[in-house]
Amino acid sequence: MLKRGFLLAIVLSLAACGGVDPDSPLGKRKAVFKKMLNVSEDLGGMLRGRIAYNEQLFAELAVELDELSHEPWQYFPTVKDDGKTSARDDVWQRQERFQELARHLEGTTARLVASTTEAPFNKSVLALRVQAVEDSCESCHQEFRVY
Repeated sequence: MLKRGFLLAIVLSLAACGGVDPDSPLGKRKAVFKKMLNVSEDLGGMLRGRIAYNEQLFAELAVELDELSHEPWQYFPTVKDDGKTSARDDVWQRQERFQELARHLEGTTARLVASTTEAPFNKSVLALRVQAVEDSCESCHQEFRVY
């Protein structure tokens, strides 16, 4: 019985991380990108009526997204790492452009946070800021992600 439980734990661990070592650069950046997506979806959901709009929560999520936007880049080593990645080889071959797009995303999230510093928030401005974040993500994906 103990052996069976151990095997089940291993299988569940591998399934939970998609077979990627969560401590590897690939595992860490996937985790950050997943968090970014979830937070971004909540922000957009509030503005698009899918989630109840809460000004305080919106501001907190904007700050969280801004903090997250600075994290994944450290997990892109200078050479392509092992593992099934959605990143194109261009990430490693065109580092200057990749870093430029990373800084652009960081700028869009900072502007989003700046739009949440004075209540009441202007929802039309917030919508533009969230769209800018989404567009920034998409532009990087178009250049550097395998779909």
